[in-house]
Amino acid sequence: MSDRQVPCALGLDFGTNTVRALIVDSRDGRELGTAEATYAHGDQGIITDPHQPDLARQHPLDYLEGASQVTRQAVAQAEADHGKTFSVIGIGVDATGSTPLPLDSQGDPLCLHPEFKDHPNAMAWLWKDHTSIAEAAELTEHAQKEATGYLKTCGGTYSSEWFWAKLLHCARETPSLIAETATWIEIADWIPAVLCGREQHPKRGICQAGHKGWFHDDWGGYPSIEFLEKVDPQLSRIRQTLPQQAFPIDQAAGSLTVAWAERLGLAPGTPVAMGALDAHLGAVGCGIGPGTLVKILGTSTCDIIVSPLAEKLPDIPGLCGIVPHSVLPHHYGLEAGQSAVGDIFNWWVDVIQPGAGSTHESLTQQAAGQSPGEHGLLALDWNNGNRTVLVDPQLSGLILGQSLHTQPFEIYRALIEATAFGARVIMERIAEYGVPINQVIACGGIAEKNDFLMQLYADITGRVMKTSRSAQTCALGAAISGAVVGGAHPDIPSAQTAMTGTKARLFEPRGNAQERYDQLYALYRQLHDAFGVSGEPTELASIMKRLLEIRQQARQQNSPH
Repeated sequence: MSDRQVPCALGLDFGTNTVRALIVDSRDGRELGTAEATYAHGDQGIITDPHQPDLARQHPLDYLEGASQVTRQAVAQAEADHGKTFSVIGIGVDATGSTPLPLDSQGDPLCLHPEFKDHPNAMAWLWKDHTSIAEAAELTEHAQKEATGYLKTCGGTYSSEWFWAKLLHCARETPSLIAETATWIEIADWIPAVLCGREQHPKRGICQAGHKGWFHDDWGGYPSIEFLEKVDPQLSRIRQTLPQQAFPIDQAAGSLTVAWAERLGLAPGTPVAMGALDAHLGAVGCGIGPGTLVKILGTSTCDIIVSPLAEKLPDIPGLCGIVPHSVLPHHYGLEAGQSAVGDIFNWWVDVIQPGAGSTHESLTQQAAGQSPGEHGLLALDWNNGNRTVLVDPQLSGLILGQSLHTQPFEIYRALIEATAFGARVIMERIAEYGVPINQVIACGGIAEKNDFLMQLYADITGRVMKTSRSAQTCALGAAISGAVVGGAHPDIPSAQTAMTGTKARLFEPRGNAQERYDQLYALYRQLHDAFGVSGEPTELASIMKRLLEIRQQARQQNSPH
């Protein structure tokens, strides 16, 4: 690299529907080039089955072809805007998860074999695939029976969204396919391995291994062979193919091969960082540190917070994972989240289609004209199950308080409020167990585009809401890891200080709105516990009448007379 060239990092962000490339100046995080592409297979990149509504798969070639396309486009944009004055010194990768992929002995996806080319079980099992509900329950029950302690770091319940449940479902449903599988790998690990020519000997990232694969130092890595053998021999066989060590994002997975350097238009030998889950690197891109809760608001949400390893941390029931080094090295990474947020709003607008001309923008504008409680509605945000703190994919949505006068925009507002109530439940659970939340930073498309939602979240949670300076925090977080392995910064916190920030505008709780929402939140918790907590003797008969009282109070206060 010549003296005049700017040292840059590339972040590759493999999301639910698209792959994105982001080239940033590693000195200050300035974005120089970006590109995005939708995956080619399936409906918006997702392979589904009308006979199995819980199925969601992806074709792994979409990741590789997409990476080539968007990286070259981002490089071309950077060159057009800035000339050949930059050099990519490191690459980082984030991806959705748990999105595991079955591989053959050469490290190639099983769906590339002719006999399995159209079989969804031979493809990548997208994070939102919930076909493994029964298997997740079986694994949870087995862990409880064996008194392993495995459940203490994942909130007490193993999820159908995660690695071992999906592998077990594949073994039960397609034994001939699983028999041909050499190993399974998260795509956040497979993609860096491919870029570095390490398909047969890939390293595993601690982020996805710990949060999705039950990896923890307390029991020596992944669950024991003996434990998995009692569930299914195929699980124990795959377990023996997995390494004993997993690495954080400040470590390199390898370096870019000559062939992939040519495909991407970059220099051979460029360091590639260990991959990690998109939300966790999104938190890094927001500047996460102790006391900062990051909310990644998208089709679903992930809530991420960290705590120093030097401070004793209790087991927190209902959290998706508590894993050392999974977000920041030398810190516990704590993950929570909601299984649907943007997906709920899209369901109302695109599937229910509440009237001609109803759009997110029009419904938001109408909803903003009401005050808290004025619509008389209350909803539960479980249209895709509950990820935290109930960890139950079999829960479903609810809208309470409708009348013959209820309008579509009022339901839209109630759905937004429901997701904010769910967010408050998570914050209260984290704080209840002694993990401080001093600030909240939101990121993602919803946080960028919807000021009305951000204000409701501030009013309902009672916390100031900040938004990340970058609109592409997952890709930025990946680029930060690339900048560190590329030598631009000595560690992740130093890179964050230089490359991240928040916008000047703050969303602060409004006193009158917060008071009304406290009343509605108390009713939400009644519904939450009545429908979500087994054996909870919650009284429901008063909720509808209380909603009417709050509605009347709101309308009286808003009346010009």
